[in-house]
Amino acid sequence: MNCERARSICIVSTLAKLGHFPSRKSEKEAWFLSPLRSETQASLKVSSRLNRWYDFGIGKGGNVVDLVCLILKCPVTEALAYLSDGLPLISSCQPEPTIPKQNRRSKNKVLEVRPILNPSLENYLQSRCIPIEVARTFCREIRYECNRKQYYALGLQNNLGGWELRNSYCKTSTAPKSYSQIEGGWSELIVLEGMFDLLSLATISPEEAQTSDLVILNSLSFLPQVLPLFKEYRSVTLYLDHDTLGREATENLMSNFSNCRDGSDFYKGYKDLNKKLIQMNN
Repeated sequence: MNCERARSICIVSTLAKLGHFPSRKSEKEAWFLSPLRSETQASLKVSSRLNRWYDFGIGKGGNVVDLVCLILKCPVTEALAYLSDGLPLISSCQPEPTIPKQNRRSKNKVLEVRPILNPSLENYLQSRCIPIEVARTFCREIRYECNRKQYYALGLQNNLGGWELRNSYCKTSTAPKSYSQIEGGWSELIVLEGMFDLLSLATISPEEAQTSDLVILNSLSFLPQVLPLFKEYRSVTLYLDHDTLGREATENLMSNFSNCRDGSDFYKGYKDLNKKLIQMNN
């Protein structure tokens, strides 16, 4: 992956991979809550025709490589490695013809799965206020290869055998993508958005995490796939982000499922459970 090819990758798809979805969208443009800072009104605009972005709040814009560098706080070489992981190229920001699933390959290749032992990952967990014992309960240390280079990351496995990967510098995954489900035969279900929401809940309220079945969406785009599960539970507690999409999803679910309740009041004033956990420890 070089810079010229990377600039042809759709910015909207890249933001979705990073967990950011448009607050509003038309054929010509999409507006996002800026991933570069905290805000309540969408100020980052993506032009579908130009495949360029501009953040009106900071007066800065550019191409997809620039944006990934800013979001992940990484150099261009790491941004290119991230962008090489299976995102569609664009023609006027329209995806190329779909590649048959059997021919798709993740650029991230898992080399080893083991208990979390790497000191840098332990330091990363400490920075997020997650005890190593909690992380070892749900996650593994993944050694993986990307573009002939090897990396380490925390891994949460999904229902299809793929992995969500996180470390201090990178938020990525391996194919196939899906949600993660942890079943214990309980009558209560908890729905969370991501890996660190799960680890934060297990840190803050271990009894709740241990006496409920758990679904980790890994992306709000997988929400429609888990909806059939809701009818199997007496109650469903939602711990979704305090952002536009998270609030919209919570309100819609509570309107359509009488057994759903919003658990996010606990971290009111914070984007998610991990931000609340960090505040509690400072």
